[in-house]
Amino acid sequence: MPYIEAKVTVPVGPEKMEVLKARFGRAVSLIRKPESYLMVGIEPERDLWFAGKKLERGAYVSVSAFGNPARADCGKMAAELTKILKEELDIPGESVYVTFHPVDNWGWEGSLF
Repeated sequence: MPYIEAKVTVPVGPEKMEVLKARFGRAVSLIRKPESYLMVGIEPERDLWFAGKKLERGAYVSVSAFGNPARADCGKMAAELTKILKEELDIPGESVYVTFHPVDNWGWEGSLF
């Protein structure tokens, strides 16, 4: 049960949203989670600040996952998400934060896994 939420400072049209969703869907396998349970949220044109300065091009990506993915796998996924944001939205790696949130209790269809 993974969830990827990306807040980015740039506009993202519907076609680019589909591209990002698809690429995030492939990337989730790096933490050994299936795309078939992945939920994605993308928030364009968000104000983000880093070191007290407003970012023109920046992103914050939060990855929540049922269980506790291995640190090495999270590192691979952080690298891939950063690469995707650079390639698709021209957001430089030094302006991307990625956090991982293991979840012990995850509900779906009215019950817990």
